[in-house]
Amino acid sequence: MSFLDLFSDAAAIYAASRPTYPAELFSFVASIAPARDRALDCATGNGQAAIGLAGHFREVVAVDASAEQIRQAMPRPNVSYRVASAEATGLPDASFDAISAACGLHWFDRDRYYPEVKRLLRPRGVFAAWTYSRFTIDPAIDAFIRSSIQDVVFPYWAQANRLSWSGYRDVVFPFDEIAHPAFAIECDWTAEEMLGFLTTWSATRQCIRAIGSAFFESASRELIQRWGPAGTTRRVTLPIDMRVGRVTPAQP
Repeated sequence: MSFLDLFSDAAAIYAASRPTYPAELFSFVASIAPARDRALDCATGNGQAAIGLAGHFREVVAVDASAEQIRQAMPRPNVSYRVASAEATGLPDASFDAISAACGLHWFDRDRYYPEVKRLLRPRGVFAAWTYSRFTIDPAIDAFIRSSIQDVVFPYWAQANRLSWSGYRDVVFPFDEIAHPAFAIECDWTAEEMLGFLTTWSATRQCIRAIGSAFFESASRELIQRWGPAGTTRRVTLPIDMRVGRVTPAQP
C-alpha cells in the first residue's frame, strides 16, 4: 500500500481542530513500558500524541510521511520530528521502549509495519495503537449532524476507515496483548469548533471536492443556530478504541 495523503492539504486546520488525547492515556502507556528513555510516535500528524508522550519519556521521535504535517507540528525540547513512513522509519534497531500509532494504524501497510515495530522496540517494549470514530453531544444535535453531514459524506470514506470504526477489533495484532482502562476525549466546544473538527475528516473534504460545499455551508448555519447563543459550549465525548501489546523475547 503506497502512502495515501489525504491530510496535507488541510494540515493547518488539522493542527487547529483535532482534539487532544487524555493525559491518562499517556500515563498508562508509560506505566507499562520497560523504561522511560525513548518513545516513537508514528504518523504523528501535528504531534499531539508525541507531545503527550514527551511528558513521560526522556526523548520522543515522531515521524510522518507528510512534510506539511511535520511543518505544522508542535515543538517541544525533547521531541524530534522527521519525515518518514511508519513502515520504513530508518531508525536504529531496538531503540525504543514504547511506540504509538494514534489514529494511524488503519492507514498503514501492516504487513510491513508490524516487523518495523518489532525491529524498533527494545525487549519487553510496548506498542499502543488507538483511534476514535464516534462522538456524542446530545441526542438532538447528534441526529442533526448525522443526517446533514455524516450521511452525506459517508460514501467518501476510504475503505481503511472501516477498520477504525470497528475499534481495530478486526485488525491482526501480533503482540502479547495487554488489558487497558477505558479512555475518552472530552471537549467543551463551540459550534464553530465542532465544525472545524468535522472539516478535518478526509471524507468531508473528498465530498466537498466531488459535489461542492453547499451542503456543508447549509448544515453549518443550522448547527450554529441549534447549538445555542454565540459562545455557547457543549460537552463533546469521543470514546477511544485501543489495542496495546508487548514484544517478548520469544517472538520472532
